[in-house]
Formats: sequence, structure tokens, C-alpha cells
Amino acid sequence: MRQQIEGSQAVARAVALARPEVICAYPISPQTHIVETLSKLVKSGEIAPCEYLNVESEFAAMSAAIGASAAGARSYTATASQGLLYMVEAVYNASGLGLPIVMTVANRAIGAPINIWNDHSDSMSQRDSGWIQLFAEDNQEAVDLHIQAFRLAEEVSLPVMVCMDGFILTHAVEEVDLPDQAAIDSFLPPFVPRQVLNPDEPLSIGAMVGPEAFTEVRYLAHLRQMQALELIPKIAEEYGAATGRQRGGLISGYRLDDAETVVVALGSVLGTIKDTVDELRTAGHRIGVLGITSFRPFPLADVRRALEAATSVVVVEKALAVGLGGIVSSNIRTALAGLPIRTTTVVAGLGGRPILAASLREMMLRAERDELDDLEFLDLNTELIARELERVRTNRRSGPSAENILADIADAAGAMRVRRPVTELSGGMR
Repeated sequence: MRQQIEGSQAVARAVALARPEVICAYPISPQTHIVETLSKLVKSGEIAPCEYLNVESEFAAMSAAIGASAAGARSYTATASQGLLYMVEAVYNASGLGLPIVMTVANRAIGAPINIWNDHSDSMSQRDSGWIQLFAEDNQEAVDLHIQAFRLAEEVSLPVMVCMDGFILTHAVEEVDLPDQAAIDSFLPPFVPRQVLNPDEPLSIGAMVGPEAFTEVRYLAHLRQMQALELIPKIAEEYGAATGRQRGGLISGYRLDDAETVVVALGSVLGTIKDTVDELRTAGHRIGVLGITSFRPFPLADVRRALEAATSVVVVEKALAVGLGGIVSSNIRTALAGLPIRTTTVVAGLGGRPILAASLREMMLRAERDELDDLEFLDLNTELIARELERVRTNRRSGPSAENILADIADAAGAMRVRRPVTELSGGMR
């Protein structure tokens, strides 16, 4: 059923369609509306039987989900940013134990300094935790990926993060087609756990494993991710047959057929990139787009096939590996090893900075002219950087950089107000 609905509420209703049996909730922006909506659905009986657990922290949320999943319940939780970091020990436990928990990560920057806006720093910090990671381009895909995530998690017995951009998607109201319950029931069978705690047959899980077996345990976790790599497209196809809508999969290409320059990205920025590419295509530029839906497991072979005809690849990233540069682009370079393709990294949107179509357009044109450095920062204010570097050079006790930069911005804004004529400030005094 099509309806205008906030992204968080749409995701909550998608989770409800999967018939979870335990929901573990601790609020943190920007995922709070998801668990709030789910609490109402449980209280009203729309999700039943289901136990809704209000816990005291994100660590407790994941710990409770681990216990519930180990006891054989279809389990769900959600988090973001610092919340994901707080539950990290349990995040690794969930994947190490092979428990099919589904978790929404409403992507948000990690502090310090504190920042509540969107980038991909949080989920990228857990890229090697053993969880499957799926990234949604829009709210429709967020709905569809959550339902597919339960099927995928339970088939390979691994936890799945469904990553959606905080605020940009979670708080956006747009038209979403929510499947009907009968279609999802035919697509997603009741949960049959691969392992389950049973008081009548006592068993310890997660017990000490020494050097004699630890490598084999980790290898099996890797093998299950490789199985997921094969299953993700099949599950997306079956979901399409059940709902009449094909979303998900490993990657998504846009105007790639004759593209010489290809822009690669994850998440909601793909929409702006595609609009910009359409504009440039009209002017005769041969540019395409590759969206990565499955970041873990990473589809090396599919990415290589999609990009092998390009001469230049630009990876737009909403996270930064400090001291290295690109995170996604490191994976892209692995996929393209041995091919004569120039690959560059453009870090954009950190801490929620708008990624403007005009900036993307100029970046793409520079990529065509081979003018991009290996690592670039979109719309970086080099004047602010220079002022802080000079401050550090001349003053041993220069103070915290974040606060210094904010003060510089405030000073510049004050000077602008002084310099601007009254007629400009008042819109012409008309």
C-alpha cells in the first residue's frame, strides 16, 4: 500500500511485517522514531506475540538481543553513532556466535566533537565486525532491505545491519509502498534457528576457544559471508517476485553502458549524484554511477565487472579513515587490481555537510579532465584550515581546534554583517 510516511515509521512497519518476537530498544537520535513506533505497534497488539524490552543502554540492547536470538526468538534492535560504539563488544559477540539479529543503523557522525548529523562513520567503524552491512539509497529501499535482512540473516545465521542515512532518510516524509502481510509471510518463513538454548539440553555458547580451533571458527564466519554474497541477489529476486518490486541486491548501476567516468557511492547521496549525471549526460559527458548496496560482504567480482570498461572511477565517501583516506575506495581498488583505471577518493558530507549538486558537477568535470588528486575533500574550507595551522605553529597552547574554527566562523560572520549594507540585510527595505 502506497502512503506518505516518515522514513523511520516506514521502517518500523517493515520490521513489524517480519513478525519479530523480541525488540530491544534504547533511544538515540536519529533512530528513536523507529523504536517509538514499534513500541506503539507492540502495545496495540499489531505485533504479537512480541516482547518489547526497554533497556538501560545500547550495550544492554545488543546483549538482550543476543540472549533472545540464542533462545530462538526473531530479534531486532536499532542504534546510531555513539550508541553503536557503546555496544561494540556485544556487536562482535553477536556475529562471533552466528546469531541472526537484524539491526537498523541510522547513520550519524561519531564525536568528538559531538555531531548529531549524518555521515557513515559509525557503521564504517564496524565494517570488519562480522556483520553483514546493507546500505539503503532511499526510504523505499530501506523498507525492502529490512524485510530481506531477516531472511538473509536467518538463512546464513549471521547478523545484519541495515544502514540508512540519519535524518536525510529517517526523518524524510515521502511516498513508500509497504507490502501486505500475506506477501511477506510467503517470502519470510517462521524463524527456525540453527542453534538454540534449551534448558532440557544444557549447552554453553561462546565458551573459551584456544589456538587449536579459533582460526577455523573465524574461517567459517568468513565462509558464511561468502554464502551471503551468493544469497543476496537470489533473495532480492524472490522478494521481487513476492512484492512486484525489485530492490536490494549487491550493486546498482546507472547509465554505465558507455560511461568513461564512473562515480561510486553508498546511501542517499546516490540520488543527487544521479541527478547531476543526468544533467551532464545531456551536455554530452559520458559519466555513470555505481551504487554499492552490500558493503559487507563486499562484491569484488560484481564491482570489477561493472567498472572494467571505465577509464576513471571516483569514489564519493561519507567517512574518513584518518591517516589513510578512503574506506570504500580501498575496497574498490582491490576489486580493480591490475586494471588500468584511475581511482580517486572524494570525502564528502562529513558531519552532515550538504553535498551540493554544483560541487558534484565540478568534481565530475575535473575527474574527466584528470585533475583530481588521489584524495580530495569536497568543499573543504582551506582558509579555516590555514588559520588553524598558523595558530598551532605560532602558539604552543593554541587550544582545541574545533572551538577555534567555530570562533573563526563566528568572527567571519560578524565581520560580514558589519560590511554588508543595510539594504542588503533587509532584502532591499521594500
